[in-house]
Amino acid sequence: MATTNDHPGEQAAQDPIKLIGIRDTALSLDEVFRAVGDDAAGGTALFVGTVRNHDGGADVEELGYSCHPSAEAEMRRIAEKVAAEFPVRALAAVHRVGDLRVGDLAVVVAVSCPHRGEAFEACRKLIDDLKHEVPVWKHQKFSDGTEEWVGAC
Repeated sequence: MATTNDHPGEQAAQDPIKLIGIRDTALSLDEVFRAVGDDAAGGTALFVGTVRNHDGGADVEELGYSCHPSAEAEMRRIAEKVAAEFPVRALAAVHRVGDLRVGDLAVVVAVSCPHRGEAFEACRKLIDDLKHEVPVWKHQKFSDGTEEWVGAC
C-alpha cells in the first residue's frame, strides 16, 4: 500500500499556474477562487489587497497604479518560483492598474495545496515576492495636497 506522500494528489500539479494578469478593470474574487479549485487540494489560501483610506498618517484622496510592460511576465516568473518551492495544485494572481478608490481591490492572489499549512506559506511567499519584485508603482494623492510614488504591489 502506498504512503500518503506517494499519492499524486500530495504532489505539485503538472501545470499549477492557472491565472496571471494585470487588469485595468475591477478584480473578481470569484474568478481567482474558481481558478485555484482543485479536487486534490485540502487547503486554499487567498489574499486580497485593498485600497485603504490612509498611509503613513495621511488621508489618501486618490490612488493610481501603473506598471512596467514586463510586470505580467515578472508575476509569472515569481509564480513559477513559488510553484517549484511548494506542492502547489493551483495558483492565481491578478493586479489592478489605473485609478482606484478606497475599498477597491488592488491585488488578489490564491494558492491551493494538499494541506492548509502549505497553502498559507505559499500564498504568503507569493504576495510578498510580488510586492517586492514586480514593477508596479502606486501614486498616492493625500488630502493635504501632497503626493508620493511608491514601489508597491
